[in-house]
Amino acid sequence: MRPRTEPRHGGDIIASVLSRWRVPYVFTLCGGHISPILVGAKDAGIKVIDCRDERNAVFAADAVARMTGIPGVAAVTAGPGVTNALTALKNAQLAQTPMVLFGGATATVLKGRGALQDIDQTSLVKSAVKWMARCTMVSQLEPTLERALNEAKSGVPGPVFIEVPVDVLYPEDTVRDMFMKESGAAKGETLGQKAIGLYLKGHLYRQFHMPYVDVKAKVDQVTSQLPGGVSDREIDQVAEVLKKSERPALVIGSQTMVNCEDAGPLARAVSALGIPVWLGGTSRGLLGRDSPIQFRHARGKALKEADTVIVCGFPFDFRMKYGLGFNRKGTLISANLSSRELTKNKRPDYTLQMPAADFLIKLAQRAGAPKWESWVAECKKREAARDEEIKAKAKSTGPLVDPIHFFMRLEEKLADDSVLVVDGGDFVATAAYILKPRKPLSWLDPGVFGTLGVGGGFAVGAAAVRKGAEVWIIYGDGSSAYSLNEFDTFVRHGMAPIAVVGTDASWGQIARDQVTLLGSDVGTSLIKTAYHKVAEGYGAVGLLLDDPAKIDAVLDEAKALSKQGKPVCINVHLQKTDFREGSISI
Repeated sequence: MRPRTEPRHGGDIIASVLSRWRVPYVFTLCGGHISPILVGAKDAGIKVIDCRDERNAVFAADAVARMTGIPGVAAVTAGPGVTNALTALKNAQLAQTPMVLFGGATATVLKGRGALQDIDQTSLVKSAVKWMARCTMVSQLEPTLERALNEAKSGVPGPVFIEVPVDVLYPEDTVRDMFMKESGAAKGETLGQKAIGLYLKGHLYRQFHMPYVDVKAKVDQVTSQLPGGVSDREIDQVAEVLKKSERPALVIGSQTMVNCEDAGPLARAVSALGIPVWLGGTSRGLLGRDSPIQFRHARGKALKEADTVIVCGFPFDFRMKYGLGFNRKGTLISANLSSRELTKNKRPDYTLQMPAADFLIKLAQRAGAPKWESWVAECKKREAARDEEIKAKAKSTGPLVDPIHFFMRLEEKLADDSVLVVDGGDFVATAAYILKPRKPLSWLDPGVFGTLGVGGGFAVGAAAVRKGAEVWIIYGDGSSAYSLNEFDTFVRHGMAPIAVVGTDASWGQIARDQVTLLGSDVGTSLIKTAYHKVAEGYGAVGLLLDDPAKIDAVLDEAKALSKQGKPVCINVHLQKTDFREGSISI
């Protein structure tokens, strides 16, 4: 890292703000429009990790934000760089992940004149972000980024977008030379050339030397903030309801974990409450691998029977049967940052617009000792019965590998520091029944958008944040092809995740029910591609697993290779299964 003096260019200014915010990484796919951001970040000691696809750079930034509580940051070049990033950006918005995306853009004086990669990016991005701005002067960079980072974390968190034209990033002398050369004004031979030269000199002066202009004038969207706060009296009321309850249930969603730098206080509060709890999305792993009050199965039945249900950071969407899956005679309590999600599809008896984690911590301080032993025991009985039912479906013999049996063996092999990145349909959903995250912020799924393709990018972010930890990617063979190219990134940046590709030569979750409902498998058939060989081509180690007798040996080999710093891809050839028949979501 070079000694910091006066900023040489806009990238230095951006890097100085990111450093103050303790941003550890900038994820990118390089482009000439954004080069100063990358150079400035590197010089400031911020690690620049370049991916092989813009989506994966944004997915990686998303993962870092989820796992650290610090906004993720990505930078992509103009035009197709921005459009390639849109799916990942929308996924972050729906997952309510705080992050900043820088999008390069053509020079301000060439906007709309047909320059390379010049499109109306802000119109495309507008619906996928919480807030956005376009900088047209160097003096706007610092205040705009400061506001963007605050916007990303505040209220209902989400991604923000900053468009940074190339001429506010590069050094003034470089921009001046570029302008004069492109316009012909450098020669200054004709009256027209001299006029253009004077105009450009004035434009450059405004860009590089005019003082800060309030960025509010440049904003297309302004987010709303949370109201003044929930009173202690309201939380006391909820505590009184809970004290009278005989069969309470708690559902915790991903939003409960946003901006979380330390999950310890929340985990202790949930344990102290002693309520049977179901964890969803990023909250999986909050209570570790095993907790006497943590359950994965029979949530719907429990919610129908519960006399009090507390839903934290989880909307009443399709996953909650649009608010129809509760005991009509019970009391429903919801804590959520979003006023819309508090009442969407269902109006609870108590609504608390506040950080759900803060609510649970305060509730635990007021609720007294748990008194629901018989209710917890009943939930445990159901949990055990479902586990036995799943176990009974496992086939430990061939031909090929049964997915349930495979995940039961993997569950026993996972390290205590493991991170699980899940990217797929049928194979991943089977994993969710069996695999247990070992610690908080160690489960990464796309969220409500259900985006395929998060695997490689999420793993890049996870491996960056948890150096030396065991990072697993659980891929379906369909989803794997979106990001197997990131094995190149793993190799170049010294990362060693283990990817497991469940190969059944089909988009299985779709095919099973498409054939049943419509009588055709059109568009759902794949072949048993040698995915392990693809990974080898990028410099990783590939392993083929097509014999159930070799599961333990292959998993042990993969773990050992990963410990040596080598990324691994296990291609698991699967038996056909009807375990999740009828599970298509549309």
